[in-house]
Amino acid sequence: MPVTLAGLEGIIAAESNICFIDGDRGILSYQGFNIHTLADHASFEEVIYLLWHERLPKQSELEALKADLVRYRPIPKEVTAFLGQVSKAPPMDVLRTAVSMLGVYDPLARDNSIEASVEKAAKLMAQTATIVTTFDRLRNGKPVVEGDPKLAFAANFLYTLTGQPPDQLMEHVFDIALTLHADHELNASTFAARVTAATLSDIHSSVTSAIGALKGPLHGGANEDVIRMLLAAGNEHAALQHIQEMLAAKKKIPGFGHRVYHTEDPRATHLRVLSEELGRRTGHLDLYLTSKKIEETIKEQKGLNANVDFYSASTYYSLGIPIDLFTTVFAVSRMSGWTAHVLEQYRNNRLIRPRADYTGKPVGQPWVPIGER
Repeated sequence: MPVTLAGLEGIIAAESNICFIDGDRGILSYQGFNIHTLADHASFEEVIYLLWHERLPKQSELEALKADLVRYRPIPKEVTAFLGQVSKAPPMDVLRTAVSMLGVYDPLARDNSIEASVEKAAKLMAQTATIVTTFDRLRNGKPVVEGDPKLAFAANFLYTLTGQPPDQLMEHVFDIALTLHADHELNASTFAARVTAATLSDIHSSVTSAIGALKGPLHGGANEDVIRMLLAAGNEHAALQHIQEMLAAKKKIPGFGHRVYHTEDPRATHLRVLSEELGRRTGHLDLYLTSKKIEETIKEQKGLNANVDFYSASTYYSLGIPIDLFTTVFAVSRMSGWTAHVLEQYRNNRLIRPRADYTGKPVGQPWVPIGER
């Protein structure tokens, strides 16, 4: 009988050179670069190139990628029209549908060559961000803000979302946040993308599968739950009281624990610092201080570490990102990793077709006529 584990925990499902995780030592790396090295030194555009091409870009290559990400920002007018018609819909539903629509209007839609797929990956990176910011502007009755070609990816997203160019700190914080969320090995959404790509379906279909998986509350929405918890509490004392009540009721505390990490999530290491720096800058230091106290309490009483979602909640909120867009921002960043995995799957493809351990009734059940059932 095959060995099976619930949720495929511990099962090696693919070979990949994109992302390495050591959950016992708290290590995360992209293409061999430790996440701390990338957070300290790399721009998000450099990380995108690294994920796609297995190496850091030269200056000319980086400039070419930046130019592509600017050139591909506009979305088809039909997609913009759709965004204006669904103002009341959940943002992740809108994003899933709009990204799928991009494939309909892409002239390279039927070309699954690596060259065409790399170009479509660049389009998806740029246009996913445009979809999110355009949708938010339209649903709030505000004019769509055209991107500024002089702004980098992170700064342009905040500019087209809020209508105000971010200051240097805000751009820096968001750029690092995008890097930290860019990839995470075979998580549910990335695995969904690879399964779809393994059928030799197109890259738009593959990342649409990923967005559908990310939408699930067990995957992408924990930071929304964290910020709502912090805001509902109102102050540190009330928040800690609420946490104690949740612990007594044996309820899961959002933003703590991780399927892979058994020590501190290395992404949380950076987001904790960024949350404090940005909180001081934007007047939301109370959210950071409350978060820090909750983290200490959960660590002391349950032995659980904060994960990437916990401090990204206050970070995104301080950046002025609406709460219900938090998961779509996750998708904007993770599009870099999803597309990298799709490209890797295409380059060395084999149909992903696991087996199931049958636990049903004995085979050979007798047929019972309908009148005797």
